[in-house]
Amino acid sequence: MNFSSKLLEQAVEEFSKLPGIGKKTALRLVLNMLKREKDDVNRFATAIKDLREGIRYCLKCHNISDVEVCQLCSNPSRDAFTLCVVEDIRDVMAVENTQQFKGLYHVLGGVISPMEGIGPQHLSIDSLLQKVANGEVTEIIFALSSTMEGDTTNFYIFKKLTNYAIKVSTIARGIAFGDELEYADEITLGRSIVNRLPYENAINS
Repeated sequence: MNFSSKLLEQAVEEFSKLPGIGKKTALRLVLNMLKREKDDVNRFATAIKDLREGIRYCLKCHNISDVEVCQLCSNPSRDAFTLCVVEDIRDVMAVENTQQFKGLYHVLGGVISPMEGIGPQHLSIDSLLQKVANGEVTEIIFALSSTMEGDTTNFYIFKKLTNYAIKVSTIARGIAFGDELEYADEITLGRSIVNRLPYENAINS
């Protein structure tokens, strides 16, 4: 791809580093930016800069937040004894959109994936186990994507929980194997949460 401007080339190169964005799509985005008012572009740039510099992670659930404890964890109407274990903020948003879950979340920050060099030590598993050890939790719901990596992570955590007298369940398999949670429709995901089943049943089925 030949560019008539070094500045244009640099901008396209940066946009193309985003996941799912090729050089042609990056070029369309950059050219669109050039058509916008300078104030619009400045607001866009400021929003990205503020996001990177100001974003926090909730001290309790590890979800992305603007403050130390996110709005969900600080909401007294939520069931603090029931934790839904998810991969990242996209899954929190997907479950929240169903309006079927009234507990709290625990965001792992990923799933175990040896192929990508991600082990248990790279995830927020220890803090989850600490909550259980402290008696803060009566039920854990696994809501990771039904991929090989998600199932591996579920099983790893389940084995770590066997010595604790808590309920461990998983969302019902309304989500097809290999599906990412964020792409499930709200009705299917909502039913999967409501009709969750004991994890032991899931691994024996």
